[in-house]
Amino acid sequence: MLMAVLGYLITPDSTPYCNQQYLELATLKPGTKIQFTYINEGQPNTHTGWWHKMLYGEPLDHTAIPTYNTTQIGDSLDIECYTGSVPNDGEIRRISRAQVIGTESRTFWLGTDSYGRDVLSMIMIGSRVSLSVGLIAVLIALLIGITLGALAAYYGGWVDNLITWIINVVWSIPTVLLVIAITFALGKGFWQVFIAVGLTMWVDIARVVRGQVYSLKEKEFVEAAKALGYNTFRIIFRHILPNITGAVTVVTASNFASAILLEAGLSFLGIGVQPPMPSWGTMVKENYSYILLDSAYLALLPGAAIMIIVLAFMLFGNGLRDALDVKSTSH
Repeated sequence: MLMAVLGYLITPDSTPYCNQQYLELATLKPGTKIQFTYINEGQPNTHTGWWHKMLYGEPLDHTAIPTYNTTQIGDSLDIECYTGSVPNDGEIRRISRAQVIGTESRTFWLGTDSYGRDVLSMIMIGSRVSLSVGLIAVLIALLIGITLGALAAYYGGWVDNLITWIINVVWSIPTVLLVIAITFALGKGFWQVFIAVGLTMWVDIARVVRGQVYSLKEKEFVEAAKALGYNTFRIIFRHILPNITGAVTVVTASNFASAILLEAGLSFLGIGVQPPMPSWGTMVKENYSYILLDSAYLALLPGAAIMIIVLAFMLFGNGLRDALDVKSTSH
């Protein structure tokens, strides 16, 4: 989560969407070190504040050229451009010494993809997509699920029958197919994924809330609240719902993990987050063919990131359940 928040402030490639491409550096092995020569070719100054850079990145205000070595000849500099083959076999480019900003040796800790982009930076920024989809989708699901589940159980009768019928209809549709249908209706994109996933995940929450409220609405403290003249909204949200926090928390954590998996699946199918925005699912899609080659890590690394974050939220949900379960707390 800290990595997702800090974003471009800590990524090796701080350009927007980590989309700095060097085709000559395609599929470098992890840990490869490349020397860069930075030259000024008249690019405008793009320096922004740290807040803007953290959120959106910062375009380069210079040209970065991968090089084998450089040789100074008078007021000029001969740059032997990197080609991926052996040194002394690259193109020699002569530029004015005044254009040179500096040189730097940069290590690609997780290598590069087929476009020469830094894999580590893309995985770091890809965490933003997964966590954002999980958070927004769960908030949408909580809003719909808690409201419908609580109203169905509290009022009963035709209200309960109607809401239960809606729950059963949505429940009977495979989640992935429903998400795909909503995505096609809303269109492809970043925000559309939030809504599509959120509109399909409220059913679990509604069923849990409905069952819990049914068991609590006849309790003495609810009858006392009715006798005191409290309105329905206050009874449900101030007296009943706080007593079912543990159960809802576990389902919410599970839904958070499911939302991350759904987003990754949609991006893998090409109907989720669209390039050039980094997404773990998109990275798996672009690089899964390398699994049979000697660069399987290009697909396995984002897959491992998905697995770890899903496991983390499942464990986090179990821990919250134990911490918030007042019945098991010793006094």
